[in-house]
Amino acid sequence: MSKDASDDALRSLAEQVGEAARHHHHRLVAAESCTGGWISKTLTDVPGSSAWFECGMTAYSYEAKQAMLGVQPSTLEEHGAVSRETAIEMVSGALVHSGASLAVAVTGIAGPGGGTDDKPVGTVWIAWKRRGGYPTALVFHFEGDRESVRRQTVAAALHGLLDLAN
Repeated sequence: MSKDASDDALRSLAEQVGEAARHHHHRLVAAESCTGGWISKTLTDVPGSSAWFECGMTAYSYEAKQAMLGVQPSTLEEHGAVSRETAIEMVSGALVHSGASLAVAVTGIAGPGGGTDDKPVGTVWIAWKRRGGYPTALVFHFEGDRESVRRQTVAAALHGLLDLAN
């Protein structure tokens, strides 16, 4: 996976995702926590994105993850917001609560605080899912400041969406 998360690289990735989504008749949804809507913003910066982008859901708090995406309270209590289990419930919930055919979900610790020994700053779970399919979730350990962690998260999320869309 490319480590280039510059504005130009993100723009190019978003354009590629959009072209693949348009070509294969997909509609996309993004469920975001640590990126705060940045994935949705990057995708909707592409002219014509209304043809393939369904919606974005920014769910930062436990309560929002539960209400908007159907994340179970027991999942959050047992595994925490930054976990494989939560990312999978977020991506699945995004598809349930939208008309999209492809989804991405991100949850992580962008910093500068909030990290622990088990989940240091830069720990991010990203999940992708196709409607009717099984989710894929990967953990990333990004380095850098808050901006850098979030930017790298957007890039990784877009790479995964591009793979899923094709």
